[in-house]
Amino acid sequence: MIELRGVHKSFGNNAVLRGVDLTIPKGESMVIIGGSGTGKSVTLKCVLGLVKPDAGSVLVDGQDVTTADRDAFLARFGMLFQGAALFDSMTVWQNVAFRLLRGSLKKTKSEARDIAIEKLRRVGLKPDVADLYPAELSGGMQKRVGLARAIAADPEIIFFDEPTTGLDPIMAGVINELIREIVVEMGATAMTITHDMTSVRAIADDVAMLHDGVIKWTGRVDQMDSSGDPYLDQFINGRAEGPIAAVR
Repeated sequence: MIELRGVHKSFGNNAVLRGVDLTIPKGESMVIIGGSGTGKSVTLKCVLGLVKPDAGSVLVDGQDVTTADRDAFLARFGMLFQGAALFDSMTVWQNVAFRLLRGSLKKTKSEARDIAIEKLRRVGLKPDVADLYPAELSGGMQKRVGLARAIAADPEIIFFDEPTTGLDPIMAGVINELIREIVVEMGATAMTITHDMTSVRAIADDVAMLHDGVIKWTGRVDQMDSSGDPYLDQFINGRAEGPIAAVR
């Protein structure tokens, strides 16, 4: 479903991606791990076409993202942003239905509200939450609303950007479980970027380790602990000593 071939991207003198090769099969959940500043978010933006690679190509379902019709292309995606990124001035249901009230997917207000309430139910929130504002919700509830928004239009591909950042361990576990259930239930292709190893083990079918602008290792999640790769081994075990230098 998603393929990156020799993707390079620099910002000024800062070479962030230096030849990323990665394939994400249809219906699989791929988690990209790596330290801060290694290019995980830039990789995601390249797939969405928000950032154009300097070299290489990015294909989604066989189509080059740089030549795709933007509206039709983006309609295939859902996104759970880091920190939920809800609109403060909109109610919960309006946040969830944001896409449904606009563009080619446009529904009537009543239809959009009904869908929003159903998606809220799917992430464990009751209908009476629909008319509240984000500021009236806890961090965990806001994250669930963000997840409901990500799946509102039944996308083929869903991106999760640090889905458990800022959550306590119990709520993080709840969100991880929800993400896994929903991805399997929808048959969606999922791409997650995170450095939370608990999330990795809960969400992933496949894992890719991004470091120094390239994919150092990729494989099934159950192969991580016996990979023999020094970069992956250091990262997943949180060791200070190893080939990855700590930034001080």
